Amino acid sequence: MLKLENVVKTYDAYKAVDDVSFEIPEGKIFGMLGPNGAGKTSIIRIITTITRADSGQIWLNGERLTERNVGNIGYMPEERGLYKKMKVGEQLMYLAQLKGMTYNDAKREIMGWMTKFQIEDWWNKKVDELSKGMQQKVQFIATIVHRPKLLILDEPFTGLDPLNATLIQDEIFELHKQGTTIIFSTHRMEQVEEICDSIVLINKGKNVLEGNVTDIKQSYKENKFKVEYTGQLPENIGQYCEILKDTNGAATVRLVENQTANGMLGFLLQHNVGIKSFNEILPTLNEIFIQRVENS
Repeated sequence: MLKLENVVKTYDAYKAVDDVSFEIPEGKIFGMLGPNGAGKTSIIRIITTITRADSGQIWLNGERLTERNVGNIGYMPEERGLYKKMKVGEQLMYLAQLKGMTYNDAKREIMGWMTKFQIEDWWNKKVDELSKGMQQKVQFIATIVHRPKLLILDEPFTGLDPLNATLIQDEIFELHKQGTTIIFSTHRMEQVEEICDSIVLINKGKNVLEGNVTDIKQSYKENKFKVEYTGQLPENIGQYCEILKDTNGAATVRLVENQTANGMLGFLLQHNVGIKSFNEILPTLNEIFIQRVENS
C-alpha cells in the first residue's frame, strides 16, 4: 500500500528525515514509533503531501504519490484540526466534500457514524462546546468518513476515557477487517503490542528498526522463563539456568548457554518439582524501544 524509498527532509541545517525507507503491506496495522523529535511527524507530513521530501520516492498503492491520489488518505493529527466556532454537522459536511464526496453521500455517511457513536444530537453544537473526548470522536469521523484506503492515526486515544477509547479501538479493528491499511503513531507501547501487526522505529530521523511485532520480540528474547512450581528447586539447578528471582513458588530464570527449556523442565521433574506453569518471558516493545534508542 505504501512504500518509502530513501526519503530525506531537511529544515535549514537540521535533517529531520535521514534516508528513511520502509514498506507497509496492504491491509495491515503498522506502528510508527519514536521519541519526541525523532522525525515521525515530518514523515507523516510528507506522506500526506503537506510538505515535500527533498529527495527520495514515495509510492501509494503502486503509484507515485501526488496531490491527485492523496484523497485515498485519511489523517487524524495529534493536534486536532477542527474549527472551534463551527457547528459539528456543518464542519463534517464541509470536510467530507473537500475529500470529493457528494452532499448526499456525505450526509448519509456522517449521520451513520454519528448514530453509531450516539452523538447525533451534536449536529448543531459548536466544537468549542464539546469536551476533548467528544471532539476526538468528531475528528475521527472527519478522518474516516470518505472511507480512505490508508488511514493515519496520530495518538488517536488522547483525551478519551477507557469506554470511548475502547469504542474507537473497536472501529479501528473493524476498518482493518474491511481492508483499510492503518498507520498508528503513538508513544504508548502497550497499545502498539495490542493493535499493530508490524512497526518501524524512527530515531534521529533514521529508521533503526522495522518488522513484524512478534518476530522483533522473538529476536530480542533473552532465554528468560517464569516457572511456577511446588516443592523445592534442586541446589544444582545452576547447570541449567541462572535464577534471577524466586519468591513464593514463582521463579524467573535465564537459561545458561547450550541448555534448552525442555532440558531444564526434565531436570526439574526428575527432582520431583511440581510444575504449575512454565512461560517464556519475551521483552516488551517498550524495553526494545529503550534499548534501540539508547544505542542509536
